Amino acid sequence: MKRILSCLLFGLLLLPVVSHAQGYTFFIRQVQMPDQLQWDLSVSQQGSQQSALAINPNGARFELWAIKSSPLTSYLVDTTYVNSYVPVASVAITSEDPYSVIARTRADRPFQVSITVNGLSSDPAAPAAAKSVKLLRHNQSYPGTSDGSTINRSLATIYSQGSLNSNGTHVLSYTQTVLPPPSGDYTKIKGEERFSVFSLADYQAPESQLASKFIQIWPISSCALSGMADGAIIKAAAPKVTATLTDLYPDSVTYAQVYKGSPVLGTQGTIVPGASIIVNGTVPRTDQFHVWNWDSVIPTDGIWTLEVLTQTPFGIDRLSYISFNVERAIKVNGSVTSAD
Repeated sequence: MKRILSCLLFGLLLLPVVSHAQGYTFFIRQVQMPDQLQWDLSVSQQGSQQSALAINPNGARFELWAIKSSPLTSYLVDTTYVNSYVPVASVAITSEDPYSVIARTRADRPFQVSITVNGLSSDPAAPAAAKSVKLLRHNQSYPGTSDGSTINRSLATIYSQGSLNSNGTHVLSYTQTVLPPPSGDYTKIKGEERFSVFSLADYQAPESQLASKFIQIWPISSCALSGMADGAIIKAAAPKVTATLTDLYPDSVTYAQVYKGSPVLGTQGTIVPGASIIVNGTVPRTDQFHVWNWDSVIPTDGIWTLEVLTQTPFGIDRLSYISFNVERAIKVNGSVTSAD
């Protein structure tokens, strides 16, 4: 029975890992309790498999690991604990970003946590460990330029602790992260939040982690324009403008556009050829592009606006803009007189 139970567990662990896993391999680690004997098993992206070891009376912890090949990085994607006495739990985190290898979102965006618990007893006389599980919420900022790949997750800060006392799916919605802002700047929050479910300790087994998932929180992009000041007057060739871009979202397209008139949010302009950056990765990116040889997109005199926009899973945002005046037409003021 315990070997069948652990077989079903492998299916539970593998289900959350779906598409977009290029460059990743996966394995499951079985940790026997109480002696901590470990057994690793390479697994495919989806499916189920019988565990390598029978479950001891004290239970076993199963860990699902994702290994990224370049750069070589390992991520603990999910964990669960199995015992004939302990309830079963799973955690799923979703956001507006469909990337599914590791949940992620932006510092200003909402996300949702779904915790499913099964096996809790409704018998009032049952031990506390059979009637309740503990839910912990941790957060951990990424220092400096770190992308979280080398942090020590045992140093995460516990933010809240609660109990779940009923079977079924419990959905928790959050408008944005609780990570502390670096130097008070909420736009540059960077780190992760982890949600973990633990069994309660009793005479038969120690407190054990049943399931855990984390979501990465990335900063809001920013842009600094140089090479032309706001309100500049262009009388000849347009100058080269440099867009220095910080914290571009891992799935984003950032580009420059121009349009006739003063700045108005939501205006659709002409995209400047060559002035764009596509980011399709797992962490934010800092980069720059140049707006040059762009006279063809500002052909007439008058007030114009240059904008830098970024398109992410959350929509299109304006990062920076400048307004300028084109005055290329030559005006001649004079008169002709004659003397007889």
